Amino acid sequence: MALMKAVVYRKKAGLILEEIPAPEVDDDSVIVRVADTGFCGSDHSLIESGFLSDGTILGHETSGVVVATGKNVTTVHEGMKTIVRPTFCGKCRECLLGMTHLCGGARRSIGIGDLPGAFAEYIKIYPQMAIEVPAGVDSQNAALAEPFAAALHGIRVAGTKEGSVLVIGGGAIGLAAVKILGILGYKPIVLSEPVKEKRELGKKLGADFLLDPQLDNVITRGRELTGGIGFETILECSGVPDNISVALELAAKGGSVCMISIIFKSITITQPLNMNFKEIRFTGSYSNTHEENRICLQWMAEKKMDARSIISDTITLDELPFVYRERIQSGKAVKVMVAIGDEF
Repeated sequence: MALMKAVVYRKKAGLILEEIPAPEVDDDSVIVRVADTGFCGSDHSLIESGFLSDGTILGHETSGVVVATGKNVTTVHEGMKTIVRPTFCGKCRECLLGMTHLCGGARRSIGIGDLPGAFAEYIKIYPQMAIEVPAGVDSQNAALAEPFAAALHGIRVAGTKEGSVLVIGGGAIGLAAVKILGILGYKPIVLSEPVKEKRELGKKLGADFLLDPQLDNVITRGRELTGGIGFETILECSGVPDNISVALELAAKGGSVCMISIIFKSITITQPLNMNFKEIRFTGSYSNTHEENRICLQWMAEKKMDARSIISDTITLDELPFVYRERIQSGKAVKVMVAIGDEF
C-alpha cells in the first residue's frame, strides 16, 4: 500500500504531520496530485471550534494535476490541471432551486465535508468536483480562485451593483473582496482593518480609504466618507460579532449588509430599529459556485487579478503545524500557501 504525507487534526495534539495510506482510484473517482493548498479562515475556525473529528484532514483551497481516473470517468483526463469544488446532487430542494452550492443531498466535498482534504500529497475527488485551470494561470493563483470566488459570491448575495462599499476586516476574503469590488466598478471602497500591514495591502489592491478601528471611530468616519448617507453595501469579513451592529449603523437606507465571515458566537444587534427605519437587507453568504470560480480563474488568465498578492507565507507541508501555532492562530498571517507538490 502506497503511503503519503498529510497534516492530520488530532483531538489531543492539534495539527500533526503523519504518513497515511494514499487514496486509490475506483471506477467513478479521480486522483489528484496536489500542487498548492491555501489555509482558509474556516480551517482555523473549525480547529478552534472543537467540532472537528479526530483524524480530519482539512484543506479545500487547492490546485493540482489529475494523475488517475476511473473507467467510468469521461469528463476529466490524466494530466488536467484542476481546482476542486463541492459537487451537488441535482435532486434536493436546494439544487432544484438553483442553489447547488448549498446542496442538501449527496454533496461531496473535500476538507470540510465527507472526503479527506488537500493538506496531503494526493486527494480523491469525483469528476463533477473538478474545474479545469485555464492556460496562463499558475498553481498558486489557481488554489486561490476559491477564496476570491467566496468574496465574489458574497458581493453577489449582497445584491448591489455599484456605489459606496465598506469592507470590515482585511483578512484574505476581505482583501479579495476589495480587489473584486474594484474590478466590478464599486466606488468608493473603504477598508476597516486594525493591522497596518493588511491595510497597506488593501490600499495596493484598490481600497480608496483605510480605517483603523483601534484608532478611528469607524461609525463617525464612515458617515463622513459617505456625506452622512451611509454605505450602499457593507461586507462583514472580520468574524467579530460586534461588527454586525457597526455595519447596521453604517448602512444607507435601503442598503445591504452581507456577513461573509463565519461567526460561531451569538450576535447582539444593539439598535434593531435600524433594520426597520432604514429597511436594510441583512444576509449571509456561504461558499461559492462553480461559475464564480470559473469567473475568477478567467480574470487571472486575463491578468485582471493576481491573487498571489495576498500570500504572506509560503511553506511546506511539514512546516504547517508549526506555522499554524506561530502565525495563523495569532492572526499575523494573511494567507498561508502550502506548497505540497510540483507547481505549475
